[in-house]
Amino acid sequence: MSTHTKEPLQDQLDRITQNTRALVQPERLAISEKATEDLFNTGIEDRVLKVGSQAPAFTLEDALTHKPVNSADLLALCPLVINFFRGRWDPYCVTELEAWRDLHSQLRERNALFVTISPQTTRQNNFTLQQHALPYPLLSDPGATIAEKFGIAYTIPAEHRRYFQSILINIPFNNAGLSYHNATEASWRLPLPAVFVIDRTNTIRFAEAHADFRVRPEPADILAALD
Repeated sequence: MSTHTKEPLQDQLDRITQNTRALVQPERLAISEKATEDLFNTGIEDRVLKVGSQAPAFTLEDALTHKPVNSADLLALCPLVINFFRGRWDPYCVTELEAWRDLHSQLRERNALFVTISPQTTRQNNFTLQQHALPYPLLSDPGATIAEKFGIAYTIPAEHRRYFQSILINIPFNNAGLSYHNATEASWRLPLPAVFVIDRTNTIRFAEAHADFRVRPEPADILAALD
């Protein structure tokens, strides 16, 4: 099946990077670059669950219905494409979510369900859903607990927390409704952006995650894994 994408997702993301480099002060960019390099150097990419592994089960709250969604119930219906995203504050995540919105009918043609998971509060997930007209479930993973089981969770180090504050992105509020002053360690946890395809035997058939938030799995590769 053809994928009918307007253009590759990575091309869209690279354009965000080019625009950011044109607009943002070099010293701010350098902090972000170093944070990405430091995260990569932790070896986190080596801990990502591999193809052939059994996927962790989860029950998480849905943004639209506020009801618990259970992975076993979903897998009883059809294979799953699970996307982990950082938050509505990340233009790369939003672009990726919108790409999957536009490909939703192709996922359904392949009899697959798409769900996306973030550490955001259900309220923030609901804002994301409404603002971008997303047709698939957004699930809240407080403290990135399920992301941790997939091998993709990390805690933002102190020096990078100051960077987020300087660019007015309030991660603790987005993730837990907390201020900087009463933020918990759990409220500073994020997932690597990642996509997993899980078949009906709960086996991972596709897995891709990057420490560099500017790089995302190409939807065409994921759709191909479902054919």
